Amino acid sequence: MMPAESFAIVAPVIFVAYTVFGMTGFGAAMVAVPVLVQFIPLQFAVPLVVLFDLACTALVGGSNWRRVSLAELKRLFPWLLLGIALGVTLLHNAGARWPLMLLGGFVLAVCIRGLRGAPGRAAAPMKGAWAFPFGVFGGVFSALFGTGGPIYTIYLSRRLDALDQFRATISVVILLSGVIRAAAFGAAGLYAQPDILTAAAMLLPISLAGLYAGSRLRSRVSPELLKRSIFVLLAIAGAGAIYRGWVSPA
Repeated sequence: MMPAESFAIVAPVIFVAYTVFGMTGFGAAMVAVPVLVQFIPLQFAVPLVVLFDLACTALVGGSNWRRVSLAELKRLFPWLLLGIALGVTLLHNAGARWPLMLLGGFVLAVCIRGLRGAPGRAAAPMKGAWAFPFGVFGGVFSALFGTGGPIYTIYLSRRLDALDQFRATISVVILLSGVIRAAAFGAAGLYAQPDILTAAAMLLPISLAGLYAGSRLRSRVSPELLKRSIFVLLAIAGAGAIYRGWVSPA
Protein backbone atom coordinates (compact mmCIF):
# COMPACT_ATOMS: atom_id res chain seq x y z
CA MET A 1 0.00 0.00 0.00
CA MET A 2 0.99 3.64 -0.35
CA PRO A 3 1.48 5.08 3.14
CA ALA A 4 -0.34 8.36 3.74
CA GLU A 5 2.95 10.11 4.52
CA SER A 6 4.28 9.18 1.06
CA PHE A 7 1.52 11.01 -0.79
CA ALA A 8 3.34 14.35 -0.57
CA ILE A 9 6.27 12.75 -2.41
CA VAL A 10 4.28 10.63 -4.87
CA ALA A 11 2.08 13.49 -6.10
CA PRO A 12 4.97 15.66 -7.42
CA VAL A 13 6.52 12.58 -9.08
CA ILE A 14 3.25 11.93 -10.94
CA PHE A 15 3.01 15.60 -11.95
CA VAL A 16 6.56 15.68 -13.33
CA ALA A 17 6.13 12.34 -15.13
CA TYR A 18 2.99 13.46 -16.96
CA THR A 19 4.49 16.87 -17.70
CA VAL A 20 7.18 14.90 -19.54
CA PHE A 21 4.41 12.93 -21.28
CA GLY A 22 2.71 16.14 -22.33
CA MET A 23 5.97 17.45 -23.79
CA THR A 24 7.13 14.28 -25.54
CA GLY A 25 4.08 12.01 -25.99
CA PHE A 26 5.70 9.13 -24.08
CA GLY A 27 7.90 8.29 -21.12
CA ALA A 28 5.61 8.90 -18.14
CA ALA A 29 5.98 5.41 -16.66
CA MET A 30 9.71 5.45 -17.43
CA VAL A 31 10.04 8.58 -15.28
CA ALA A 32 7.52 7.69 -12.58
CA VAL A 33 8.01 4.01 -11.76
CA PRO A 34 11.76 3.97 -10.90
CA VAL A 35 11.15 6.89 -8.51
CA LEU A 36 7.89 5.60 -7.04
CA VAL A 37 9.40 2.23 -6.10
CA GLN A 38 11.65 4.08 -3.67
CA PHE A 39 8.52 4.85 -1.62
CA ILE A 40 5.77 2.36 -2.51
CA PRO A 41 5.83 -1.31 -3.57
CA LEU A 42 6.34 -2.19 -7.23
CA GLN A 43 3.08 -4.19 -7.18
CA PHE A 44 1.27 -1.00 -6.16
CA ALA A 45 3.15 1.52 -8.32
CA VAL A 46 2.82 -0.18 -11.72
CA PRO A 47 -0.99 -0.79 -11.69
CA LEU A 48 -1.46 2.76 -10.38
CA VAL A 49 0.55 4.36 -13.20
CA VAL A 50 -1.23 2.23 -15.83
CA LEU A 51 -4.52 3.93 -14.95
CA PHE A 52 -2.99 7.38 -15.55
CA ASP A 53 -1.37 6.16 -18.77
CA LEU A 54 -4.76 5.04 -20.04
CA ALA A 55 -6.41 8.39 -19.35
CA CYS A 56 -3.59 10.51 -20.79
CA THR A 57 -2.87 8.32 -23.83
CA ALA A 58 -6.57 8.24 -24.71
CA LEU A 59 -6.70 12.03 -24.53
CA VAL A 60 -3.72 12.64 -26.83
CA GLY A 61 -3.91 9.60 -29.10
CA GLY A 62 -7.54 9.38 -30.08
CA SER A 63 -7.03 11.18 -33.41
CA ASN A 64 -4.27 8.84 -34.61
CA TRP A 65 -6.27 5.78 -35.60
CA ARG A 66 -6.47 6.58 -39.33
CA ARG A 67 -2.67 6.60 -39.70
CA VAL A 68 -1.97 3.36 -37.80
CA SER A 69 -0.14 0.56 -39.62
CA LEU A 70 -2.60 -2.30 -39.18
CA ALA A 71 -0.10 -4.77 -40.64
CA GLU A 72 2.46 -3.99 -37.94
CA LEU A 73 -0.21 -3.94 -35.26
CA LYS A 74 -1.37 -7.43 -36.27
CA ARG A 75 2.22 -8.68 -36.41
CA LEU A 76 3.19 -7.33 -32.97
CA PHE A 77 -0.03 -7.74 -31.02
CA PRO A 78 -0.13 -11.54 -30.37
CA TRP A 79 3.41 -11.52 -28.95
CA LEU A 80 2.65 -8.42 -26.91
CA LEU A 81 -0.27 -10.31 -25.33
CA LEU A 82 1.99 -13.24 -24.48
CA GLY A 83 4.56 -10.91 -22.91
CA ILE A 84 1.94 -9.12 -20.81
CA ALA A 85 0.61 -12.46 -19.52
CA LEU A 86 4.13 -13.48 -18.48
CA GLY A 87 4.84 -10.08 -16.94
CA VAL A 88 1.62 -9.99 -14.89
CA THR A 89 2.39 -13.47 -13.56
CA LEU A 90 5.87 -12.35 -12.50
CA LEU A 91 4.61 -9.10 -10.97
CA HIS A 92 1.95 -10.92 -8.96
CA ASN A 93 4.24 -13.69 -7.67
CA ALA A 94 7.82 -12.38 -7.66
CA GLY A 95 9.65 -10.99 -4.66
CA ALA A 96 10.98 -7.46 -4.72
CA ARG A 97 14.72 -7.98 -5.27
CA TRP A 98 15.14 -9.22 -8.83
CA PRO A 99 12.32 -7.23 -10.46
CA LEU A 100 13.68 -4.00 -8.96
CA MET A 101 17.23 -4.77 -10.04
CA LEU A 102 16.02 -5.70 -13.52
CA LEU A 103 14.05 -2.45 -13.71
CA GLY A 104 17.09 -0.43 -12.67
CA GLY A 105 19.34 -2.18 -15.18
CA PHE A 106 16.85 -1.68 -17.99
CA VAL A 107 16.44 2.01 -17.20
CA LEU A 108 20.21 2.54 -17.08
CA ALA A 109 20.60 0.76 -20.44
CA VAL A 110 17.97 3.01 -22.02
CA CYS A 111 19.70 6.07 -20.54
CA ILE A 112 23.09 5.07 -21.93
CA ARG A 113 21.59 4.43 -25.35
CA GLY A 114 19.74 7.74 -25.27
CA LEU A 115 22.67 9.86 -24.08
CA ARG A 116 24.97 8.31 -26.66
CA GLY A 117 22.42 9.15 -29.35
CA ALA A 118 20.09 6.60 -30.89
CA PRO A 119 20.77 5.59 -34.47
CA GLY A 120 18.84 7.48 -37.13
CA ARG A 121 15.46 6.24 -38.27
CA ALA A 122 16.92 5.41 -41.69
CA ALA A 123 19.22 2.73 -40.19
CA ALA A 124 18.93 -0.88 -41.34
CA PRO A 125 15.29 -2.00 -41.64
CA MET A 126 14.25 -4.84 -39.34
CA LYS A 127 12.58 -8.02 -40.55
CA GLY A 128 9.04 -8.74 -39.45
CA ALA A 129 10.17 -11.86 -37.57
CA TRP A 130 11.64 -9.56 -34.93
CA ALA A 131 8.07 -8.83 -33.84
CA PHE A 132 8.26 -11.99 -31.72
CA PRO A 133 11.13 -11.04 -29.35
CA PHE A 134 10.28 -7.33 -29.29
CA GLY A 135 6.59 -8.04 -28.67
CA VAL A 136 7.25 -10.54 -25.89
CA PHE A 137 9.91 -8.50 -24.10
CA GLY A 138 7.93 -5.29 -24.56
CA GLY A 139 4.89 -6.96 -23.03
CA VAL A 140 6.89 -8.35 -20.11
CA PHE A 141 8.48 -4.99 -19.33
CA SER A 142 5.15 -3.19 -19.78
CA ALA A 143 3.45 -5.45 -17.27
CA LEU A 144 6.35 -5.57 -14.79
CA PHE A 145 7.39 -1.92 -14.88
CA GLY A 146 5.10 0.01 -17.24
CA THR A 147 8.16 0.73 -19.41
CA GLY A 148 7.69 -1.27 -22.60
CA GLY A 149 7.43 1.82 -24.82
CA PRO A 150 11.17 2.05 -25.64
CA ILE A 151 11.18 -1.59 -26.77
CA TYR A 152 8.20 -1.10 -29.10
CA THR A 153 9.80 2.12 -30.35
CA ILE A 154 13.03 0.36 -31.37
CA TYR A 155 11.07 -2.21 -33.38
CA LEU A 156 8.55 0.10 -35.05
CA SER A 157 11.15 2.76 -35.89
CA ARG A 158 12.94 0.12 -37.98
CA ARG A 159 9.74 -1.02 -39.67
CA LEU A 160 7.90 2.21 -40.51
CA ASP A 161 9.55 4.94 -42.57
CA ALA A 162 6.73 7.49 -42.44
CA LEU A 163 7.04 9.52 -39.23
CA ASP A 164 3.28 10.17 -38.93
CA GLN A 165 2.55 6.47 -39.33
CA PHE A 166 5.22 5.57 -36.78
CA ARG A 167 3.87 8.04 -34.19
CA ALA A 168 0.30 6.90 -34.74
CA THR A 169 1.19 3.21 -34.47
CA ILE A 170 3.34 3.53 -31.34
CA SER A 171 0.67 5.59 -29.57
CA VAL A 172 -2.01 3.02 -30.34
CA VAL A 173 0.27 0.13 -29.31
CA ILE A 174 0.87 1.84 -25.96
CA LEU A 175 -2.85 2.59 -25.53
CA LEU A 176 -3.91 -0.99 -26.29
CA SER A 177 -1.12 -2.32 -24.08
CA GLY A 178 -2.46 -0.17 -21.24
CA VAL A 179 -6.01 -1.48 -21.68
CA ILE A 180 -4.80 -5.09 -21.65
CA ARG A 181 -2.50 -4.55 -18.67
CA ALA A 182 -5.28 -2.88 -16.67
CA ALA A 183 -7.60 -5.82 -17.40
CA ALA A 184 -4.86 -8.33 -16.52
CA PHE A 185 -3.98 -6.50 -13.30
CA GLY A 186 -7.66 -6.52 -12.36
CA ALA A 187 -7.93 -10.26 -13.04
CA ALA A 188 -4.80 -10.87 -10.95
CA GLY A 189 -6.33 -8.98 -8.02
CA LEU A 190 -3.85 -6.10 -8.04
CA TYR A 191 -6.67 -3.54 -8.09
CA ALA A 192 -8.15 -5.20 -5.01
CA GLN A 193 -5.24 -3.88 -2.94
CA PRO A 194 -6.43 -1.57 -0.17
CA ASP A 195 -6.34 2.12 -1.09
CA ILE A 196 -5.12 1.72 -4.69
CA LEU A 197 -8.30 3.00 -6.33
CA THR A 198 -8.57 5.79 -3.76
CA ALA A 199 -4.98 6.78 -4.52
CA ALA A 200 -5.74 6.66 -8.26
CA ALA A 201 -8.77 8.93 -7.85
CA MET A 202 -6.74 11.42 -5.83
CA LEU A 203 -3.75 11.41 -8.18
CA LEU A 204 -5.58 11.37 -11.55
CA PRO A 205 -6.22 15.15 -11.51
CA ILE A 206 -2.51 15.67 -10.80
CA SER A 207 -1.54 13.54 -13.79
CA LEU A 208 -3.95 15.50 -16.01
CA ALA A 209 -2.55 18.78 -14.69
CA GLY A 210 0.94 17.54 -15.60
CA LEU A 211 -0.29 16.59 -19.08
CA TYR A 212 -1.70 20.08 -19.57
CA ALA A 213 1.46 21.76 -18.27
CA GLY A 214 3.63 19.66 -20.56
CA SER A 215 1.51 20.44 -23.60
CA ARG A 216 1.88 24.16 -22.86
CA LEU A 217 5.65 23.88 -22.31
CA ARG A 218 6.31 21.76 -25.40
CA SER A 219 7.39 24.66 -27.62
CA ARG A 220 9.28 26.56 -24.91
CA VAL A 221 11.96 24.04 -23.90
CA SER A 222 14.87 22.90 -26.06
CA PRO A 223 14.24 19.26 -27.10
CA GLU A 224 17.91 18.40 -26.59
CA LEU A 225 17.97 19.91 -23.08
CA LEU A 226 14.73 18.13 -22.23
CA LYS A 227 16.04 14.79 -23.48
CA ARG A 228 19.29 15.01 -21.55
CA SER A 229 17.56 16.19 -18.36
CA ILE A 230 15.14 13.27 -18.53
CA PHE A 231 17.92 10.74 -19.08
CA VAL A 232 19.96 12.10 -16.15
CA LEU A 233 16.86 11.89 -13.92
CA LEU A 234 16.20 8.35 -15.14
CA ALA A 235 19.80 7.29 -14.52
CA ILE A 236 19.56 8.43 -10.90
CA ALA A 237 16.20 6.69 -10.47
CA GLY A 238 17.50 3.52 -12.15
CA ALA A 239 20.50 3.37 -9.83
CA GLY A 240 18.15 3.89 -6.90
CA ALA A 241 15.96 0.99 -8.04
CA ILE A 242 19.01 -1.29 -8.24
CA TYR A 243 20.04 -0.29 -4.72
CA ARG A 244 16.50 -0.77 -3.45
CA GLY A 245 16.40 -4.24 -4.99
CA TRP A 246 19.83 -5.10 -3.58
CA VAL A 247 18.82 -4.32 0.00
CA SER A 248 15.36 -5.92 -0.33
CA PRO A 249 14.74 -9.51 0.78
CA ALA A 250 14.98 -12.06 -2.06
